[in-house]
Amino acid sequence: MPPETPGERLSRRARAWLGLGALVVALTLLTLLSRPEGIDPDAPPPAASGGAAEETEGGAVAGKPANLGFTLKDMNGVDVTLTSFKGKVILLNFWATWCAPCRVEIPYLIELQKQYADDLVILGVSVDDTAEKLKPYASELQINYPLLVAAGRQEFQDAYGPFYGIPVSVFVGRDGLIHKKHSGIASKEQFEHEIKQLL
Repeated sequence: MPPETPGERLSRRARAWLGLGALVVALTLLTLLSRPEGIDPDAPPPAASGGAAEETEGGAVAGKPANLGFTLKDMNGVDVTLTSFKGKVILLNFWATWCAPCRVEIPYLIELQKQYADDLVILGVSVDDTAEKLKPYASELQINYPLLVAAGRQEFQDAYGPFYGIPVSVFVGRDGLIHKKHSGIASKEQFEHEIKQLL
């Protein structure tokens, strides 16, 4: 059997990659088509891990005190101390400017901050953006709630993690206890359902 030429080798590699791509597409379609019918898009968000105790050691767990002992800089360089919001409902929304699902949620959060301004504080916690990147983004979307810079603040992210992706929303009651942690995108109705339970 004669040795393969570089062109034949490349062709074999290309076929292998195409085969792998086709397999990924097929598995994705299979997953989408096998989802149960009748899912209510307005249903309250499920627990992050599907159970009552929502995270493991060190992270956010429903019913446990939220660690509000942190001070972070906002996008303007101003210190924001979480304990200053105790007594209000706090929604910590972990996100990033490059995250498309996060961008979908932002208009809902803007509306909810306006609607419940007296009782609710929404804090947008950017996991890896600089303040310089946040300012034009906030201006473009007309974000009306504080954007905090958590890049390089792993201890803060660990207090509410672990995160297996973003967005992640953590709901903290007036009593300072974590009510729920929701991983993934949520609708306005889902956000509002959790907020109303804490008002």
